[in-house]
Amino acid sequence: MFRLTAEGLELTEIAPGVDLERDVLARMGFAPVIRRQPKPMDPRIFQPAIMGLKHDMLSIPLEDRFSYDEAENLFFVNLEGLSVTTAAQLERIRAVTDEHAAAIGRRVYAIVNYDNVYIAPDLMDQYSEAVRSIAERYYLGVTRYTTSSFMRLKLGHVLQSRDVAPHIHESRREAAAWLAHLRTSQA
Repeated sequence: MFRLTAEGLELTEIAPGVDLERDVLARMGFAPVIRRQPKPMDPRIFQPAIMGLKHDMLSIPLEDRFSYDEAENLFFVNLEGLSVTTAAQLERIRAVTDEHAAAIGRRVYAIVNYDNVYIAPDLMDQYSEAVRSIAERYYLGVTRYTTSSFMRLKLGHVLQSRDVAPHIHESRREAAAWLAHLRTSQA
């Protein structure tokens, strides 16, 4: 693969298994810019199977799903698109959430995005217990949202069974409005 630079065309990547001298440079009519050894291209490009780009492009690492606005004392948890099908996945989500919330060093208000989240039915009780535990230790108030009426119903029922007020809304705007109302009523 080449990219245009001020010095000319720079060779940045080559196909796996290609010999740089024999297969590329010997066949070119000019010498490309080579700043470092060209990286191998993604081998999936050359396979007949589906590359899985959708997953690569749309997935967000779990560690990057948390943000904190210090001025607002607002912790945002973006679970969008996660699929929780094993106890190990659930434990990792709990541990990483716990780590991020603890690092803030004080109790916070929180908004959690549950859009397109799937939690296996056999894990819902464990999941709601993890949510209850985190809420008790770190949150001054928490609200959640998802466009899925099924998820609002299911998660709401499970959280209520653990004595956790669900506060699940249809949009982020509604969740933020509810949280703003909670903050003014607590002030």
